[in-house]
Amino acid sequence: MTVFVRCLPLIACLFMTGCMRNSSETWEDLKTAGRYMGRGVDALWGKDYESKMLASNDEFVGPYDDDFIPLRDSDLKGASVYSDAALPQPRGVPGQKGVPSLTEFMISSDSLFSSVHFETDEHVVKDKQEVQRLMTLAEYLKKHPNMYLLIEGHTDERASASYNMSLGMRRSNYVRTFLVKHGVDLNRIYTISKGKESPLALGHSSSDWKMNRRSEFKIYQK
Repeated sequence: MTVFVRCLPLIACLFMTGCMRNSSETWEDLKTAGRYMGRGVDALWGKDYESKMLASNDEFVGPYDDDFIPLRDSDLKGASVYSDAALPQPRGVPGQKGVPSLTEFMISSDSLFSSVHFETDEHVVKDKQEVQRLMTLAEYLKKHPNMYLLIEGHTDERASASYNMSLGMRRSNYVRTFLVKHGVDLNRIYTISKGKESPLALGHSSSDWKMNRRSEFKIYQK
């Protein structure tokens, strides 16, 4: 009854405007109003037109298109124990005054420089083994003062390009801040974001996405 009362103004409006339109247009408007009322009645009995049964957890991935943003942009600015906000950028500009250009940084075969990974929409390394490896990497860099490090932040393919560029930078900056807080000279660590543009895995499964959510290291040694 409540749904019917709410629809009365709509029906009255349609009848009033129908005098100024042809009969075919008026009939289409009335059918639309009828469908609206029908859905309202169904909703009272618990029928949901937007829901469906999921066969497995893998189907629960949410909307998937270029405009999908899992979190608000403000969520990426949350406080972190390793926030990069207080850290200045390196004094030297890559490619100028004795500082290597970014193209001179190379991937190392040493497992110490293997990528670290992140959960969906996260920019903090949480795997205990990878955290320990970052601590070991910091000790190694302190003992090799002539080595420069480039950290690339990567994401999986979901969400927009702009969102992923921001998230990728948060990831690379987090790792940089972690290393600096463990004693590495901040002027020897550079960060960039690749967003979702350089995936390692080209598939669309959760395991592919997990592999692509990473910070990757490249090194240069004078």
